[in-house]
Amino acid sequence: MSILLVEDEAGLAKIVTDSLEFKGYSVRHCLNGKEGLASFMAEKPDIIILDVMMPHMDGFNLAIKIRAQDTKTPIIFLTARTQTTDVLKGFEIGANDYIKKPFSIEELIVRINFQLKQTEKSIDKKYTIGNYNFDGKNQLLSINDQVRTLSYRESELLRKLCEHQHEILTRKDLIDDLWEHENFFTGRSLDVFISRIRTYLKEDPQVRIINIRKAGYQLVIKKDEFAVSPQ
Repeated sequence: MSILLVEDEAGLAKIVTDSLEFKGYSVRHCLNGKEGLASFMAEKPDIIILDVMMPHMDGFNLAIKIRAQDTKTPIIFLTARTQTTDVLKGFEIGANDYIKKPFSIEELIVRINFQLKQTEKSIDKKYTIGNYNFDGKNQLLSINDQVRTLSYRESELLRKLCEHQHEILTRKDLIDDLWEHENFFTGRSLDVFISRIRTYLKEDPQVRIINIRKAGYQLVIKKDEFAVSPQ
């Protein structure tokens, strides 16, 4: 498996590179975002690890440029910026994971392997949600001639709701399933993603994501109890 590591701290980058190569990974290291983008364009890796604060182009802007061309290759942010707003911004851009510095190499390897396994079992199902069509594999939500590309987290959350239509999904289960390693991820952060998906689904008033007090969320389609189904 090939890894693109974009990290401006040379000492840290060498430790990470040597450790990953010892485990059998092929690692390409770049010192800044500009070099990282050129490397990505030259040869697509299996997974991307980005620092956020870098010269020439920061990790957030690099991820935006990558996601404009590639929505599937996993991106892991590796950074000292750990404010909730930074974490949410990373996920909004399309990151798959967000690791706080300092970290252990063992933790990084676990998260890399988790993301690679998720990629291997890529979701092929498509769903109808009222008047919407949802392509989980390509992270596309469409209605009529309007098509929206969802972030990885948005897509996974909507897929989970679709697979458990008319069931109550508890906040704990959603956080544990979708943000397994994220101890900073709170119910409030989950609310932000739910609110965003509600906005995406507003064109069909029959589709609702209901907040069940002190329990969780439920996806309901009024006009057809069985409207959400794999195609």
